[in-house]
Amino acid sequence: MRRFPLSVRLLLVNQFGVNTGFYLLIPYLATHLGDLGLSVATIGAVLGVRTLSQQGLFLFGGTASDRLGPRRVIIAGCAVRAVGFGLFAAGESVAVLLAASVLSGLAGALFNPAVRAYIAEESEDRAGAFALFNAYGQAGALAGPLLGGLLLLWDFRLAALVAAGIFAALTVAQAAVLPDRPVAPHRGTVLDDWRECLTDRRFLAFTGALTGVFVLQNQLYLVLPLEARRLSGSSFAVAAVFLVSTAATLLFQVRVTRALERFARGRAIALGTAVMGLGFVATAVSHLGSLGGIAPVLVATLLLSLGVMISQPFVYELIPAFGRAGLAGTYFGVFYLASGLAAALGNAAIGWVFGRSAPAASLLCVAVGLGCAAAVAWLHRRGVLTVNREVAT
Repeated sequence: MRRFPLSVRLLLVNQFGVNTGFYLLIPYLATHLGDLGLSVATIGAVLGVRTLSQQGLFLFGGTASDRLGPRRVIIAGCAVRAVGFGLFAAGESVAVLLAASVLSGLAGALFNPAVRAYIAEESEDRAGAFALFNAYGQAGALAGPLLGGLLLLWDFRLAALVAAGIFAALTVAQAAVLPDRPVAPHRGTVLDDWRECLTDRRFLAFTGALTGVFVLQNQLYLVLPLEARRLSGSSFAVAAVFLVSTAATLLFQVRVTRALERFARGRAIALGTAVMGLGFVATAVSHLGSLGGIAPVLVATLLLSLGVMISQPFVYELIPAFGRAGLAGTYFGVFYLASGLAAALGNAAIGWVFGRSAPAASLLCVAVGLGCAAAVAWLHRRGVLTVNREVAT
């Protein structure tokens, strides 16, 4: 970690704090809203507004990062989320809760592309930086629910205030320590930037080929928990799924990225995507008979996590390399917007299939993984992923 600039190290710690604060609160939000007496439809609306405001505004957040500089947008995003989480502690009316949800989603749309753009610009070893970024994020995703569970022994509002406090502290820390970099003058308008990105055929092909990665990642919250509960009949098995995923990432993410750093990026990403998909063979086969309790689900979880470890740092490394200097935020924004839409549609489709045939849902996940791997491998062979001499191919 010491080989990275101070700014990158701060953003790694920031990612731990962001995920700690987020997972401290969000997993328990639906239960809290139910305790307030809200209907299931209203709870779904409050949660859906947060997701929609984040996914739908990624492009705007990325553009703001390019135009204003990522530092300002990161700081603004953390401050906005502090306010949003504070409103969850203060409000009980639907209007206040919706405002809190919108602000919380907007915050993610601001700082997610900006943080990645900043790391890409500041790091010579982009893949290594993003590997650590993923590991720190997973550590926060583990610490957050544990801390939230303890705070809920007192009150949800206390948990919300602590989460808001974490983001307030991150705002102050980054304003004080994160170096401000001059923003190069932009030629043309925002629409020109969007047009340049959206007409970049190589980038669009890359993005389209990888939409399945985010569909499969989301099965950590859909297919795998459902299969764990089916095989065990216990909610503790669901917790084991998340524990295996987090522990594997913390233990092996950096090692995996270092082991593959000499690989051509397209081959590494294709390999990771294929491994993600093949993991679901285990859950499909589990329907043939008893195969050791929840072991098939844990095998699928481990392979899904391994595939993410293999591919994700190199995906983040390549995204800004498609565009010219000064458009990293816009490219990350478009990538996340497309991925978010694909994940939503993919989850709906896989959920629909699961409701009719759980083995078919797992086999569909296998097909998604192998299909995306084949698409990435084809792009690699065509030279589409050879985009910049700064990025190893």
